[in-house]
Amino acid sequence: MHQVEQQFFNDLEKKLWTSANKLLPSLDAAVYKHVILGLVFLKYVSDAFEERQEELRIQFTTEGSDYFIDATDYGIGYEQAFADELEVRDYYIEKNVFWVPVEARWQMLRDCAKLALGVELPWTTGEGKPEKMRSAGWLIDNAMEAIERENPKLKNILDKRFTQLQIESHKLGELIDLFSNANFHAKEFNGKPLNLKSKDILGHVYEYFLGEFALAEGKKGGQYYTPKSIVTLIVEMLQPFKGRVYDPAMGSGGFFVQSEEFIEAHATERHYRAEEQKKKISVYGQESNPTTWRLAAMNMAIRGIDFNFGKGPADSFLNDLHPDLRADFVMANPPFNMKEWWNEKLTGDPRWKHGIPPQGNANFAWLQHMLYHLAPSGSLALLLANGSMSSNTNNEGEIRKELIERDLVECMVALPGQLFTNTQIPACIWFLTKNKGERENGLKYANRKGRFLFIDARQLGYMKDRVLRDFTLDDIHKITRTFHNWQKNESYEDISGFCKSATLENIRKNSHVLTPGRYVGALDEVDDGELFAEKMTRLTVQLKGQFTQSTELEKQIKQGLAGLGYAI
Repeated sequence: MHQVEQQFFNDLEKKLWTSANKLLPSLDAAVYKHVILGLVFLKYVSDAFEERQEELRIQFTTEGSDYFIDATDYGIGYEQAFADELEVRDYYIEKNVFWVPVEARWQMLRDCAKLALGVELPWTTGEGKPEKMRSAGWLIDNAMEAIERENPKLKNILDKRFTQLQIESHKLGELIDLFSNANFHAKEFNGKPLNLKSKDILGHVYEYFLGEFALAEGKKGGQYYTPKSIVTLIVEMLQPFKGRVYDPAMGSGGFFVQSEEFIEAHATERHYRAEEQKKKISVYGQESNPTTWRLAAMNMAIRGIDFNFGKGPADSFLNDLHPDLRADFVMANPPFNMKEWWNEKLTGDPRWKHGIPPQGNANFAWLQHMLYHLAPSGSLALLLANGSMSSNTNNEGEIRKELIERDLVECMVALPGQLFTNTQIPACIWFLTKNKGERENGLKYANRKGRFLFIDARQLGYMKDRVLRDFTLDDIHKITRTFHNWQKNESYEDISGFCKSATLENIRKNSHVLTPGRYVGALDEVDDGELFAEKMTRLTVQLKGQFTQSTELEKQIKQGLAGLGYAI
């Protein structure tokens, strides 16, 4: 992202978040997020619809266009024919634009804002109109229902509880005004050009609000939100250019969004058209939390990503919605050390191919579930608590040993602390694949059989505030470049304190523990150029001498005080 675009987003985010908070200060974050994200969704689909409508207006009036409407063919009925043609549903569906009925278009909701301030509008007056039509909440619910009715893919997904929340109409009206006046169509910022579409800006705002709500809700809310830098890191390392992408604990769908952004970001260097390449990706997800499942579906809808999340929320262990799926890329950030997951129905499950997971910790259940759904040449990435790399409790050590001995583990990345809004538990990323042989499938891979890469990234990142740490783009590129160079066997070298390419024998000597720190060692040198080992030896001798001097000095002080008649 260019600097001017980042500055624009920072400015817009701050204005929207601050203003929205002032309007609804008394609402719980878990409720508040649905109000805000629901309005962002309505704004997005309406803007996309209006953008397509404007394209059609131009095409209808341009001679030579396939859609040109010749006024001479209609005479006095031209204007009506023109208006009718703008309302032909197929023109929007063919461009993957949601059909938005009149009652759900943003202009109608802007009128709602005026209504909330006491302005009578034509469609709210007259006999037979129920009083609740004067409620802004009712009109928003009505808009959501209309969009679901006209777009079966969104059935039972949108939140339609605005009336139930009993938020004052003038407050909702002010929120609608806030989003109406936000600069979602900006073409420049601070005098510099912006190369952003309305959908890009609104998609970014949706993601920003998801992150802020995760922070506001704390531990409970953060379960569905993975920091964007970590999502970016995983996607950049796996490189999902084409194929099936699966997340069995998808939360709000961050990995799917980033996969699409990855394709767009690498279009030029890979010499393909982003829109065509994105059609080669299909996404499959599952989420047990009904609220979060809806957020993910809305997130996909906003970005025009076709998705299969099953018919509704479901537990990935007890009700696998994609039993026959074998995905090319599997990515997930499930809850760490999940305790309440086991059910007797899972006894003898074919997913436990490498050992029965502990009933009191789902870490290795998630890992094996993902492996089960991985294609023969697929790759997966899983965020887990650090304990998964070394624990021998309740069969975990045996499962880890089995995965290593079968050469399924490809890379382990140790992460710095304080990355997550919902937990302070130190985390790592497991990268596994069923095929470490030499191959070329759009991407080049060297033979890595019997070899394992360890990356210790605990020293990377920066404190973005007093609580949270984050990665810079340079940090992400450093880790990603190291991994890809190792995979291709090009320009890779071990770096003490950061990365190490180890053998199976190395891991056996470490009792099948996968903690990167055991393999990468300490930094060879520090800023003064002195080797770490030599410096430690010198400092240890120096410290021992200082202790000796301290003891001698203490003895002399005691003797001096005794001579003055003071005993210690």
